[in-house]
Amino acid sequence: METEKVYDQLEEVIDPELEVNIVDLGLVRDVEVDTGDVEVLMTLTTPGCPLAGVFDQIVAKELRKLDEVESVEVELTFDPRWTPEEMSDDARDQLGHVPGL
Repeated sequence: METEKVYDQLEEVIDPELEVNIVDLGLVRDVEVDTGDVEVLMTLTTPGCPLAGVFDQIVAKELRKLDEVESVEVELTFDPRWTPEEMSDDARDQLGHVPGL
């Protein structure tokens, strides 16, 4: 399975507070694919995110929709911390001007 296919599927995961997908927000730090095994290293916009305890499950559930996926491991990291500079131009366009971003 191609890594790009995993990234495409991850674009279906929308941050519920900002209403932008996690790829365009720059939350996905790394994706590794070994046949049907997928590992995702990601962060959240803040360590205090109310979904921090379940976001990994949301991501794993979305990736399991791909027929080729046999297992999913999602690791959250806050080192380094996320910054707005990690967002894509599309994310910036979707958000418009948001103070602090």
